Amino acid sequence: MLEKLSAAAITRKPEYRKPGRYADGGGLYLQVTARKTGGVTRAWLFQYSWKGKVRQMGLGSFEQVTLAQARKRAKAAREKVADGIDPIAEKTAERRAAIVEVALPKSFQAFATEYIATHSPSWRNDIHRKQWTSTLKAYAYPIIGNMNVAEIETADVLRVLKPIWATKLETADRVRGRIEKILHAAKAAKLRSGDNPAIWKNHLDHLLPSKKKAERHHPAMPYADLPAFVRELVERDGIAPRALEMLILTVARTGSLIGMRDTELDLRNAHTWTIPGERMKGGKEHTVPLCQRAQQIIRKMPREKGSPFLFMGQKPGSHISNMAMLELMRKIAPAYVPHGFRSSFTDWANEETDAKHEVIEMCLAHTIKNKTEAAYRRGELLEKRRALLSEWEAYLYGV
Repeated sequence: MLEKLSAAAITRKPEYRKPGRYADGGGLYLQVTARKTGGVTRAWLFQYSWKGKVRQMGLGSFEQVTLAQARKRAKAAREKVADGIDPIAEKTAERRAAIVEVALPKSFQAFATEYIATHSPSWRNDIHRKQWTSTLKAYAYPIIGNMNVAEIETADVLRVLKPIWATKLETADRVRGRIEKILHAAKAAKLRSGDNPAIWKNHLDHLLPSKKKAERHHPAMPYADLPAFVRELVERDGIAPRALEMLILTVARTGSLIGMRDTELDLRNAHTWTIPGERMKGGKEHTVPLCQRAQQIIRKMPREKGSPFLFMGQKPGSHISNMAMLELMRKIAPAYVPHGFRSSFTDWANEETDAKHEVIEMCLAHTIKNKTEAAYRRGELLEKRRALLSEWEAYLYGV
């Protein structure tokens, strides 16, 4: 017979507070045990026979589990026994599996992914989430992504930061801060112990150049300041402002840009600028997709009769000096240099877009040092680069 007990009775009647065992039926009991310090404890118990032996399984305390809930748990346990499953053994196995899962080493990338998924709903916008993912993917994961989060030390954090600390300080410091937060969370989750190797004050500040000194030695304008700077360029007349605009739009090197020739341009079909290998750092020809503003600048530039160069120099038949854009920068943004705009673009692309690392690198004409390089140099990447540079144009001009 099942359901012999009454919820009202066991709650109110004093006889159910006397030490003993009170059967509800089907193996379910209310067990009352006297405390050594006085009073009693009451708990639910399921008793069953397994391979000729009597076993007892706790179902929870009387204060936390109602009679109805205890009956459901007892029923579930009876069904397992009927199916040839020992409910106590199953419960023990589940607990052990949970302990093993917590104890298993977790990679930095795996834990960082969980951290972003947990915290991103509280972040101010979706771009912030993308920035976290893109910067870690570009700079941290290739170096410490597969490392056990418990084993990351100061030397590992420095391997991430040192290559970009001098040239991409703004991004580097954000990466450091994100690693710091992730490792703090890993410690809270009992996945690591000890001090945080990514903390700045009284730790990394003794191992890396100060932020102010790094900014002075490698002056790249923060990408957030570029739209205002570009607006000022647009308002200025002359060869140097247009050349500097083109440098920013194409993220080319100064030496490649100042020698731009009309014969290198295709404005009718592909809308590209093909830089010959002799003007490229790597010695390989490089094709740049031209955005709308770049094409507009090219079409409106005054030409010197008989000269092949788009950006004219002071002497007949010459191109603009490699110092012309630097001199202009010294007048309107003396803290920065033209070459720094490549770093500004990299920071923007990594933090504000979903562009793949290979696409960003190819925009900068960097060599992709892996087996997929040939595939990424095919025409399909040209269109991906065109889309990214068009997005860059829209950011700069507020289109």
